[in-house]
Amino acid sequence: MSNPQDTRTGKAPVLAPGHTFATVTDKISAIVLSRRTTLGWVVGFGVGLLLTMLLLAAVSYLLVKGVGIWGIDIPVAWGFAIVNFVWWIGIGHAGTLISAILLLLNQPWRNSINRFAEAMTLFAVMCAGMFPLLHLGRPWLFYWLFPYPNTMQVWPQFRSPLVWDVFAVSTYFTVSFLFWFVGLIPDLGTLRDRAHSRLARGAYGFLAMGWRGSARHWKNYESAYLLLAGLATPLVVSVHTVVSFDFAISIVPGWHTTIFPPYFVAGAIYSGFAMVLVIAIPIRKFYSLGDMITMRHLENCAKIMLVTGLIVAYGYLMEHFMAWYRSDEFDAFMVHNRMHGPYAPLYWALIVTNILVPQALWSRRVRQNVGALFGVSIIVLIGMWLERFIIVVTSLHRDFLTSSWGMYYPTKWDWFTFVGTIGFFAMAMYLFIRFLPMISIFEMRTLLPEAEVEAEAK
Repeated sequence: MSNPQDTRTGKAPVLAPGHTFATVTDKISAIVLSRRTTLGWVVGFGVGLLLTMLLLAAVSYLLVKGVGIWGIDIPVAWGFAIVNFVWWIGIGHAGTLISAILLLLNQPWRNSINRFAEAMTLFAVMCAGMFPLLHLGRPWLFYWLFPYPNTMQVWPQFRSPLVWDVFAVSTYFTVSFLFWFVGLIPDLGTLRDRAHSRLARGAYGFLAMGWRGSARHWKNYESAYLLLAGLATPLVVSVHTVVSFDFAISIVPGWHTTIFPPYFVAGAIYSGFAMVLVIAIPIRKFYSLGDMITMRHLENCAKIMLVTGLIVAYGYLMEHFMAWYRSDEFDAFMVHNRMHGPYAPLYWALIVTNILVPQALWSRRVRQNVGALFGVSIIVLIGMWLERFIIVVTSLHRDFLTSSWGMYYPTKWDWFTFVGTIGFFAMAMYLFIRFLPMISIFEMRTLLPEAEVEAEAK
């Protein structure tokens, strides 16, 4: 459907005019309740399911053989597992930022994209959480990381960043899940009342937790939703800051730097909004939601990507500057090794994908070109993965002792596990799109007065 432009601002409105409460509810709920399952959905879900089976096979073999099937060795004891962990955690940041921070800032354009961004956060954190556990070597003893009461008095080492990660990521997932589920409750009540089959009415009714839409229900809902938004907001900063401490507290050249916490947070939001666009653009196309996910939403996401991308570029620059300013021979060698060493092609690919290509977003023509936005977002996701690979591997493979230098080569099991998590993420997103409202019904209805004002102004 077309996206009319606001004659006063020249921007697409938050919601295209012409909608009523009934049409908004009908259109979104019909995707779940009455729309037929398309061949494209079946194919996409099938591919995700096959890749998930590949993940299960790789993990099963890992549990039998041990982490020796991976490419990790001495000196590179951290490989794909930590690279992918940081990458997936970063992708999960955009959902919390869109849901919580933009809600507190009263930004109405979040309403069209917050629901699937929150789901994206949950699935990304699920993918991220499995990597540190598998990297333990004995994942069945993961509960040793928690300070549980025990007679052996074997408490976790609270000075270990691994323990910090456990608390940060588990708290992040819990609050994000509660925020997502509480936001779903009014829409689950709508689906319950509109469902035709007894099974669907029972399932949605159970999840709706007795929602009736009374004034008391709405009052309690708004209080809980706002409270969870306030709890989730500091998590956007704290979680990836804690993840950056995995590196920053060490003395390894390339890791021992104070720029890492803000640099990691900006990079997380950067890759997170890239994933939001990668998901939003196909949804907008194949479900004919151009009147709800307008060009204004896509352009705002592109602008946030541009800003956070510039912060990431500043972080790269500061790494080089501090290596020169400190006059530390090890830091200077680390910078030289990244630019000219055996992993130099990956480093320069990182510069191209994370810094040079996104500069195209300065152009309004590019920001309003759906195909170009999708392409730039894919490139940014690749670039952010390369960034994590460069940070982890190039700082380890050549450290202080020349005699301990070595190369890291990921094995097929590294790749199977990584690709498998992408399949799991895709499969989970397909299930979410099929059985739950991907756009918040009641929040979209709150935008109708604004759409009517825009229509009258034309």
